[in-house]
Amino acid sequence: MSAQKDRWVSSLVFLLFCASSMPRSGSVGLQQEPSPQHYFSGLEAGKASLAFFTPSVSPGAQPFLEQIESSAEALQDYGISVVKVNCPKEDVSRYCGKENALRKAFLFRGTRLIREFPTDALFDVNSIVANVLFALLFNEVKYVETLADLENTENMLKGKSNMVFAYVPATGTAEHRAVMEAAFVYGTIHQFVLTTEAALLKATSHDDPDVSSAWLSFCHCQRATDSAQPCRRTALGQPLTLLNIHRHLKLMGAPLVTEVAQDPEKVSTVHLQLGLPLVFILSQKETHEADRRTAEFVAWQLLGKAGVALLSRDLVDLNVLHRSNVALKTPDEGMPIQYLVLEDTDEVITLVEDKNKVKQIQEDEQQEEEEEEDEDEKENSNQDIQDDQVVEAVSRDKKRELPLEQVLVLTEENFHSSLSEAARTVVLFYASWEAVSLAVLRSYSEVAAQLKGTPGVLLSRVNCWDWPGLCSQENVTQFPTIKVYKEGQQPATYDGMWATEELSSFILLSRVPCPLKLATMDEAEGYLRGEFPSELSSPHHTSLLGVFSPATSAAREAFEEAGNILSGHVRMGMYFEDDALALSRKYSVSPPALLLARSGGRSVEGIALSKHSVQDMVQMIRYELLDIFPEITVPNLPQYLQLRKPFLILFCAGDISQMESKEMLKLARGRTQQAFVACWLNLKKTPVGHGILRKYFSTTPSLPVLLWVNLHAGGQVFKFPPEQSITEMNILSWLEKVQAGLEIPSSTLSEEDWKPPLPAYDFLQMMEPSVPELSPHTSPQAEDTPLPHPPKNPRGDTARGDPATREEPSQGSTAEEVGSPGRGLRGTAPRLAARDKQGKRHGEL
Repeated sequence: MSAQKDRWVSSLVFLLFCASSMPRSGSVGLQQEPSPQHYFSGLEAGKASLAFFTPSVSPGAQPFLEQIESSAEALQDYGISVVKVNCPKEDVSRYCGKENALRKAFLFRGTRLIREFPTDALFDVNSIVANVLFALLFNEVKYVETLADLENTENMLKGKSNMVFAYVPATGTAEHRAVMEAAFVYGTIHQFVLTTEAALLKATSHDDPDVSSAWLSFCHCQRATDSAQPCRRTALGQPLTLLNIHRHLKLMGAPLVTEVAQDPEKVSTVHLQLGLPLVFILSQKETHEADRRTAEFVAWQLLGKAGVALLSRDLVDLNVLHRSNVALKTPDEGMPIQYLVLEDTDEVITLVEDKNKVKQIQEDEQQEEEEEEDEDEKENSNQDIQDDQVVEAVSRDKKRELPLEQVLVLTEENFHSSLSEAARTVVLFYASWEAVSLAVLRSYSEVAAQLKGTPGVLLSRVNCWDWPGLCSQENVTQFPTIKVYKEGQQPATYDGMWATEELSSFILLSRVPCPLKLATMDEAEGYLRGEFPSELSSPHHTSLLGVFSPATSAAREAFEEAGNILSGHVRMGMYFEDDALALSRKYSVSPPALLLARSGGRSVEGIALSKHSVQDMVQMIRYELLDIFPEITVPNLPQYLQLRKPFLILFCAGDISQMESKEMLKLARGRTQQAFVACWLNLKKTPVGHGILRKYFSTTPSLPVLLWVNLHAGGQVFKFPPEQSITEMNILSWLEKVQAGLEIPSSTLSEEDWKPPLPAYDFLQMMEPSVPELSPHTSPQAEDTPLPHPPKNPRGDTARGDPATREEPSQGSTAEEVGSPGRGLRGTAPRLAARDKQGKRHGEL
């Protein structure tokens, strides 16, 4: 219905209501005809008239005449004339005969008789107007007696038109008249259905209705396109009057959800105009579709009680919108809009139905804010500055908008469908309030820019604060988490560093099968020389080739499974053709064997595979891929710490000298290299080394300085004599004295744990699951080390990392946590009141 037609209908109903409410005086609308012949000769085609024929007026007919005359003006509003026809004494025709005169009234349209009414059915104005309109509107108002008749009518209307179903205890009542008057106006828009059968009313109601009262429901059949789907019904909650019916139909005709892009103070809808409140669901671009479905769910629950609008924070610049997720505007003039933080849709519905709820919610929010302020003051007393570099960096750059155009936003609705759009879909699971997540999101956006246009790769993200159910289903137990999905395979979880280069390398390596199967001897040798596909061309990876003969199928299968586990982290190839034995013998090994090509293929090392289990193979590959004499950096330090060996570490002011590098490399390749980690650290590239040296010594010693540090047994730090030159022989001689207890340690590290200033800053603990498993050479002490407990989610439940042991959601929580439509309030912060508290546990889900 067009807006113009809607205004016309509203105006007509208003005029009809006003006309029916005005007091009548006399019989102004009653017409009189001297004879039947005169009456019938003056009838106009299509014009309705109600006539009664009277030869004379007896005292017993006086009440009927008074009511029929009183109804004349009411019927005249609908274009129906009321005519009193005088019958001459000699006229004994059908209408003036004794059996009809003043015993019946006749309804004509033009000269065609529509209905005869016995006068005892026209006992007052309501009965006259109701019965006359009912007879004229036989197409617009259908009378039904059984449930089957009602369902048949519904089925015919589905997908086409809506239905107004009314029950009146008896015809001729004021409620019957109100329904007929509404049908006169709205009958061309909606199908009206009427019944007086109490059994039918009970059959269509879930509760036990009062059959002595009239009922009316609006049936939304136009939305029900499925023949098996029943029409939604919205009952009229007020008494059955013409004005209430008009108001109800006006509300049913309004948009279910209104999308607005302006200050809520300036918004006006039909609900506010009709004296009902307006609920704003606050949304944002990333969750707009889900928020709209939530708004529609709320709108259905509040239909006829309140209006619902969807307001995007992205389009309206109001700070209060970012601190709330729901707003309530009442029709009362001068009342301010209430901005609230609600947990779910049940609270929104209660908010409308219980007026005291607003005050209670505001008091609860104020109390929570006071408790958080007290907690923050207590915490801030232990630290005077913002001592976490990640939080500080994010806070410093929080106004800088991230270029996330190349990163697809995923929700519960489009997650699974989006996984099939590319050969590999990379998903970042993060929390929008958490500092580390935001820092990683910055690196992730840089990776997306670098990989723009890369075929077969789709970068996407899921905000777990908006979609906790989805993140739980995907076994995400900490923030942030990156997974790579490939159809038909288990997703690979990224467990490396969060820098742009490492992320980009992982994604590119994930595009290539791991291991890469090589078909010929030439391909295998080219692989060892560094002739790779473009995706494997990173210079930072050692190439590893597994060589298997037909007789070593078990080892080959374990190697393939190890490749699936290490996908994205390791450059692996595999050769298992008939001439595999000839290839391996070139490097003095026999199948099954590993060939490691370091330094771009300039040196190839052959290693026999003595253990054939998947776990042993993964551990061995990770261990063998470690550099012999590595440069220690922040990203690779956890890998070498996990070996739980002493460190022989050379601290340099810049690049290591050629002579020192040669001597240290000889030492690392010697027979004793299994007992410790020989390494070096460039203080210019890794300035955190200055802090390490200051921890070991009161002042920074002159560089270069060679130290023996055993973090796992006593924490003693020994300093190589600075007067001696750094040669293999001098170092071995010094180490013998250290082992014999002949050297005095320069310092001893405290046995206390080096804990971060706050639990939320324990990033090394978060990294622990990401480091490689212990090498085959790990000390027995490491085997007794208990595994860290799995992280807890904000609700206090332990998060299970194994999907096989993860508890299924209970029946009471399934709809809410798995994302049943309309249950949760999403948007930027569905539970902003708890954001600061949760921010202190940003490693937890």
